[in-house]
Amino acid sequence: MKTLVIVIHPNLETSVVNRTWMNRLKQENDITVHDLYGEYPNFIIDVEKEQQLLLDHERIVFQFPMYWYSSPALLKQWEDDVLTHGWAYGTGGTKLHGKELLLAISLGAQESDYQAGGEYNITISELIRPFQVTANYIGMRFLPAFTQYGTLHLSKEDVKNSAERLVDYLKAEH
Repeated sequence: MKTLVIVIHPNLETSVVNRTWMNRLKQENDITVHDLYGEYPNFIIDVEKEQQLLLDHERIVFQFPMYWYSSPALLKQWEDDVLTHGWAYGTGGTKLHGKELLLAISLGAQESDYQAGGEYNITISELIRPFQVTANYIGMRFLPAFTQYGTLHLSKEDVKNSAERLVDYLKAEH
């Protein structure tokens, strides 16, 4: 399955986990890695290029760190610009029907913080619900997210293992 991983990290050069994930994913023949902030640091998005990338792949992955309980800002801009009426939704908007959407999220906090009674008293499933609704609206199949908690305290070996688990997860049938 041809997979497109759209990396959305505004400070990728200082990221340990997301940069490691991206570099590991680039080694796979059936995975295309696309660094959104590297491509569009000024937030001016080439809509036709982005739509063609989506058309060329069956599985789309948004890879990002959790920022203020959501994704970095450029992903929202990308959604607004790329997922257009008549293309992704509305009359004639069926271009993404049947494709898969998956999130790969890194979080500094521990998994126990993201549950009822935890530090944030909300689950990751609840936080990412807007992505699920978007996928449903544009005819995509929303897959369970890949999450890496506690990124602030991972050893180099833990980060490397996380990258391998991500590759395995993206290649698996869901």
